[in-house]
Amino acid sequence: MNWLVVVAGGMIGAPLRYLTDRAVQSRHDSVLPWGTFAVNVVGCLVLGILTGAAHVAPDLRLFLGTGFCGALTTYSTFSYETLRLTEAGAGLYAAVNAVGSVLAGLGAAFAGVATGQALWP
Repeated sequence: MNWLVVVAGGMIGAPLRYLTDRAVQSRHDSVLPWGTFAVNVVGCLVLGILTGAAHVAPDLRLFLGTGFCGALTTYSTFSYETLRLTEAGAGLYAAVNAVGSVLAGLGAAFAGVATGQALWP
């Protein structure tokens, strides 16, 4: 039955990723993939909060952590877009995207853990 909880979270996370990516990207006239950056950082923050919260029900962890965050975030698209930047001769942008995404994701995860611990000790 756990897989249904994961599917339910994924059914929300996947379309939200697509819609957020399109909305963010349409507001930026840049070669950088800001939509993917945004969903990945938000997913890291949500998963960090979930991790920091001490007493979260297992079903909520499956729903939010595995289903929602798993569908919202996208390592494969991040990798693909970084590769495409490199192939297009935008190596500096590719490096900025890679380093910035990793640092922002880690920062969001750490901030999320601290927030989860503060709000739900």
